[in-house]
Amino acid sequence: MNHDLTQDLTTLTGMTIGQLCQRYAELFGEQTRTRHKAYLIRKIAWRLQALAEGGLSERALQRATELANEADVRLTPPRHWTSPLPDDTATVTAAVYGVDRDTRIPKVGTALVRRYKGRMIRVIVLPDGFEYEGQRFRTLTALTHAITGSHANGFRFFNLGGRI
Repeated sequence: MNHDLTQDLTTLTGMTIGQLCQRYAELFGEQTRTRHKAYLIRKIAWRLQALAEGGLSERALQRATELANEADVRLTPPRHWTSPLPDDTATVTAAVYGVDRDTRIPKVGTALVRRYKGRMIRVIVLPDGFEYEGQRFRTLTALTHAITGSHANGFRFFNLGGRI
């Protein structure tokens, strides 16, 4: 690696996000959609090295083009995506959040019961969260915080799933 390239790469870590975005636009000819500093540094460093020392070979570029099917490449899931799972809960959750339901969470309607500080805790699993004493919570962690008054992992609190 030549001295100028080494110096360019060293200065990247001291740049602000705004400066990195501007440098990205100069090198790639388009604006970046991210403001993640580490990602920008990696992308810019890669581009600087490719320009200084040569990028991928023509054969490698051709093979990458063959492997990549543009129709299959997505940055986000479709807006009204539904899970292929037959369970209605998974379909509702997938449509709302764009992801499959966490497999550690029991089916809708299941009661999670445990004793905590001498009282019995009973939580009902809902399609879009959990219900405890008439209140709804989106996550087990938020529910556990309401019960204990401190931050705790909800899956661990209710002993769901394997190691967390």
